[in-house]
Amino acid sequence: MFGLGWPEVAIIGIAAVVIFGPKKIPEMGRALGKTLRGFKDEMNNPTPEKDE
Repeated sequence: MFGLGWPEVAIIGIAAVVIFGPKKIPEMGRALGKTLRGFKDEMNNPTPEKDE
C-alpha cells in the first residue's frame, strides 16, 4: 500500500484519531468513499462535453 508497512499505517491511523477525533473518522471515510465512487463512475461513463 503505497510502500508503507503496517507500523507506518498504524502511526498514521493514531495520528488521524488524535487530530480529528474518533467520531469524525467514519464521516471522513464515507465522504472519501463517495468521492472515489463518483470518480470511478465518471471514468467508466463519461458525460459528453458541451461546446459553447
